[in-house]
Amino acid sequence: MKISIIAGSNRKGASSTQVAKVLARTIQEQGHEVIFIDLYEKTLPLYSPDLSYANDTNVSDMKKAVLSSQAVVLATPEYHGSVSGVLKNALDFMNKDHFSMKPVLAVSSSGGDVGVSSLQQIQAIVRNLHGINCPEWLSVGGAQRSVFEQPQLDPEHEMSKRIARVLGTFLALADQLSSKSCAHS
Repeated sequence: MKISIIAGSNRKGASSTQVAKVLARTIQEQGHEVIFIDLYEKTLPLYSPDLSYANDTNVSDMKKAVLSSQAVVLATPEYHGSVSGVLKNALDFMNKDHFSMKPVLAVSSSGGDVGVSSLQQIQAIVRNLHGINCPEWLSVGGAQRSVFEQPQLDPEHEMSKRIARVLGTFLALADQLSSKSCAHS
């Protein structure tokens, strides 16, 4: 299965990007293909419905990746109780063709204990794009973020167990939806 992960921060070494990288490695270790889109490295222009972005490689690569994926992970830092502007901008370039009937996992990183407001907003956006929200989500907050500064997570760490549970639910949903869509083809 092909899964796109969009790391929605414009800060070098952002904790939300580090979390997304751990998720990408874990998903790949389970035999799935991952397309990792880091919005810090692949900046996008500010979206305007009045402009054409046909010649913008970063925009077209992101749109192709999400369109060709069977599932999507959206990771954001929580800024002032909301998703990052760069993630929202990236989502504005896409429409229901990119997300319809695809499972989407919402992930956040917050300086506070948890970043639930941004997760709820991601899920509202996903619903409007006709995607299917994973019933699990992942919020990493405060001191928990330091775990992701290590090159490898300890498999016995509580965060590793949480990631395993969340990804287990997400990948099972993706597999189930992928199987149903293949059966209808």
